[in-house]
Amino acid sequence: MALQQANAAAAARQIAYFRAIPWCASLLSQPNLVMDQSVSRRLSHTARDTLLSRTLNSAEAIPAYITFYPRPSPSSTPPASASEFQPQPHSTESSQPLSGSPNSPNFIRELKSFVALGPGLNGWEGICHGGMVVTLLDEVMGQVFAANKAHGLLADMPVMTGYLNTRFEKPVRTGTSLANDGRGASVVLITARLLRNEGRKYWMEGEVSNEGGCVMARAEALFIMLRGKL
Repeated sequence: MALQQANAAAAARQIAYFRAIPWCASLLSQPNLVMDQSVSRRLSHTARDTLLSRTLNSAEAIPAYITFYPRPSPSSTPPASASEFQPQPHSTESSQPLSGSPNSPNFIRELKSFVALGPGLNGWEGICHGGMVVTLLDEVMGQVFAANKAHGLLADMPVMTGYLNTRFEKPVRTGTSLANDGRGASVVLITARLLRNEGRKYWMEGEVSNEGGCVMARAEALFIMLRGKL
């Protein structure tokens, strides 16, 4: 119970962090959004997701990180298991989407995140290390699966990265002077989209953009759902 309360309080603080920034608040004001700290940001009693929940969870590194997406319609059909996913044809007028799979109309195909970047992520001064940019793209694309599992729209099986190709367009800036609460960090918007899937394979794309909508990095990736638990 104490851990749940701590996570709820942390989520509220991080949402408030971004609501205090006008351009972020504008995107968060859209109706019927689900918003929370990232699933991988939550503290737990296990050693899972410690990179985001502990190592990078500081004013100097990533003081705030949330995900948000339109709330899916309720689904009464349980998600299919990993073994039930079969390659699907491209959508046509006669094709019938399968509930509990990426072809379901309720499936969350796009998810966005605000991430505050502090100087603890620097490569060059004031510029986020390129490897960290790749990590964050991988992280947010992975949250598409976490969101669908949370709404019962996808089997609760591990999904892992098969490959991830990144193209850097412009430097991703970090903050240079931070207060104890992380104010002064540079905020980026990371968008992840599911492009298509075949059986247990999921092709994704992601991009990192700034307040003005300038895309600074793009990625394409393949994620694979495992047949069993790790």
